[in-house]
Amino acid sequence: MTGLLQAVEEYLALRRAVGFKLEEAGRLLPAFVAHLDSKGATTITTPLALDWATSSPSPTGAAGRLQAVRGFAKYLQALDPRTEVPPDGMLDVRRHRPTPYLYSDADVASLMRTARSLQPPLWAATCETVIGLLWSTGMRIGEVVRLERADIAWDDGVLTVWLTKFAKSRHVPLDPSTLEALVAYDRLRRRHGSHPSPPSFFVSAKGQRLNYRGVHREFVRLLIGCGIASGRSARRPRIHDLRHSFAVRTMLGWYRAGEDVQALLPRLSTYLGHVDPSSTYWYLSAAPELLALAAERLEPNDGWLS
Repeated sequence: MTGLLQAVEEYLALRRAVGFKLEEAGRLLPAFVAHLDSKGATTITTPLALDWATSSPSPTGAAGRLQAVRGFAKYLQALDPRTEVPPDGMLDVRRHRPTPYLYSDADVASLMRTARSLQPPLWAATCETVIGLLWSTGMRIGEVVRLERADIAWDDGVLTVWLTKFAKSRHVPLDPSTLEALVAYDRLRRRHGSHPSPPSFFVSAKGQRLNYRGVHREFVRLLIGCGIASGRSARRPRIHDLRHSFAVRTMLGWYRAGEDVQALLPRLSTYLGHVDPSSTYWYLSAAPELLALAAERLEPNDGWLS
């Protein structure tokens, strides 16, 4: 193992120990070290970093490569002063979050009704209940896929999400109707004798743990079947937009009830598992009605949206 490759492993281990997953960096940095080795280089220079980063066919990919190198170079510079840290913004690609599709109550009712017609019955129940849980809690689809029966405190009506994005865990209180739906699904699942290993709560038509791609494919078919999205649409509504819809719906409810939304936003941020409230503030621009309600609340000198 070369010294640089060992340094990569130590850097990744250190960052992961404090909660960063660094999956992309874990893939990119060994490839970057191999590039340095092929050039006979023993340390990082900006030209070498740019040469490797721009070998990506995509501008976004090149920017991501350089960003990964910058993080590693900052760490390495403390050990080897010869290390050059590429300046920030050299391959800046401005990424704009796509405007989410905000599902209506009617949309979700239609999706769940269409899911109910799927075969076999266990798969129909899985799809219907997953959609309902996403809509009512704003969970990420990956969190729902990884959910196990032991993560649900049935008596308390609280669901625990373990070590999800950013290595955070959190408790998700459930509406009584949501808990009732989970209880009904659990009974059906047990009647079908589905005991996958590990013991995932939601199961596929074959009684195995769900996978994200399979759920995503079925959701796209349901969207098309409901007429919510055309099969030819370049940008159709996504399953993740159920999470966005939950956040916007929650804030709209607060505004209409006259609540202090600014004070409540950190609570929503914690509930959704955001790493900081700034990710939650983004939802203020996701719906014109929400943005208008927020603007009405602001005094001329207020700057919390600036």
